[in-house]
This record gives sequence, structure tokens and C-alpha cells, in this order.
Amino acid sequence: MDYDVIIVGGSFAGLSAAMQLARARRRILLVDAGQPRNRYAAHAHGFLGQDGTPPHEIVAQARAQLARYPTVEFLDGEAVDAAARDGGFELAMASGQRVRASRLILAIGMRDELPSLPGLEARWGQTVLHCPYCHGYEVAGQPLGVMATHPMSVHQAMLLPDWGPTTYFTQGEFEPAPDEAKALAARGVRLERSPIVQLRGAAPALTGVTLADGRQLPIHALFVASKAHMASPLAMQLGCAFDSGPMGPVIRVDEFKQTTVAGVFAAGDAATPMSNATLASASGVMAGVCAHRSLAFA
Repeated sequence: MDYDVIIVGGSFAGLSAAMQLARARRRILLVDAGQPRNRYAAHAHGFLGQDGTPPHEIVAQARAQLARYPTVEFLDGEAVDAAARDGGFELAMASGQRVRASRLILAIGMRDELPSLPGLEARWGQTVLHCPYCHGYEVAGQPLGVMATHPMSVHQAMLLPDWGPTTYFTQGEFEPAPDEAKALAARGVRLERSPIVQLRGAAPALTGVTLADGRQLPIHALFVASKAHMASPLAMQLGCAFDSGPMGPVIRVDEFKQTTVAGVFAAGDAATPMSNATLASASGVMAGVCAHRSLAFA
């Protein structure tokens, strides 16, 4: 094999996995297509020791630290195909290059699909947001909205009043159940049944929304639950099983981040329904340690 472990994905999960294996003096290759899920966010928040730091700076610092370990190599590019071969795994790159390893760690991340409302993508990660724990503090005290896209959107609306006055937009599709409506009212959440049809303000700023009935409401940040898709087909090509997450499928892993395919581990957003920088990093640590253990005890 060319390497002991190939890690696909060079953001928080993949880098954290690589650090454990580098310190175990294993020969590893970190493959990175350079398209992290958090590339739309100007700053990372809630990440201990890194609060307020741009994600790309965290990644650059981590890569510089990893580069000091002599058993680490980097390959910038997209892995397009993966297969089990000769007792290990082979990756094919978009460039045509092929690399092999005894173990794989998939930190491939997710791709977000937003509702088809003009202006959402231009504001994504800045005033159109998904996680109040990641971004709520920066928009606190302003009129906030939840644009319902999923039954879990009610849960989002229940959280938001701790950051600011909140309106829950059902979009005509996600009417809360009576007990949910009562709970929302107890939290001071305003219920709005007329759908949002337009975002107001010069993107990426948001000053308000226009509703289908013509009314305009001041909203300075809008929380939206995106549909999540695998950012890479590798797990499917390898035959990994998936579980249904609230926003989309996630790779099935056990407590050691082992997938249903022996020798293939997964970490980060692709392997958990909860997306968070700290959780991604922690899962990468576990995947790296457990991939090493699988080699040591083979």
C-alpha cells in the first residue's frame, strides 16, 4: 500500500483525524478538494480557543502544524472514485492519479440545498443561517425569523427567542401541532402563515421580508434548515450503509466511527445529524485513533 491511511476531507474532522495518526507515526495522505461546508461563514464560533477565527485560518494553521510531521502528505484535488482492492482501498482522483491505503477515513462533509427562494444563497452563512449556537450571538437583539422547511423547524423556532424576537413562518406547509403552537406562544414566538416570497435589503444584508399577502416585516436574520446531501459519492461507491437524519442521510458509524465496511471510518458532518465545528473535530479525533487501533491490532 502507498499509505497506512488516506483521509478524504481537509476540514475540521479530517485534519483532527490526521493529527492523531501523524502523532502515531503512521504514513498518511490527506486528500482535500478545498470545498468545506463552512466556506460561506466569515467566522467560526463556539469552537474552544478559536471563537471568532475565520474557518480558512483554522484550516491553514492546522495544515501548517501537520506539515511538520514527516509521515504526512497532502494531495489537493477531488477524489472521484473509491473501491476495495487487494486487501485495502484505492482512490481515483479527478486528475487521473490513483492512491492506495490499508484504511480510509471519510471526512467528506455535506452539501446544503436551500429552498428555491431568490436571495437565500447570496446571504447563506451571513444573514441566512442554520444554527443559532454558531451564529445567533452575532445577530442577537434583532428581529429574527425561522423559515420553515421541515417539521424540525419548530424546534429551531423554540430555541431562537433566547437570541431575539422571533417569527415562525410556516410557509403554508409546516403548521405547528396544537401543543407546538402553545409552546411557541409561551416562548413569545409570533406565528405567521403567509409565506415569505421576497427577501429585502442589499445582499448579504437582510432588512426584512415580503409576504405573499403583500405585507412587509422587519427581519434581520433568517434561520433556514437546509436539505443535506453527501458532498462526495465515495461512501456509496464503497457500499457503506446510511441512516436517515432529519435533514438527509448520514453515514452509519458505530461508537468508534467504523462504518459498515471494514477498514472504512467516517467522521464529521457526513456521519452525524448534528453539525458543529467542535463535534466534527472530536469525531475526527475518534476516527483517527480508531483507525490506528485497527492497524495496530490487525
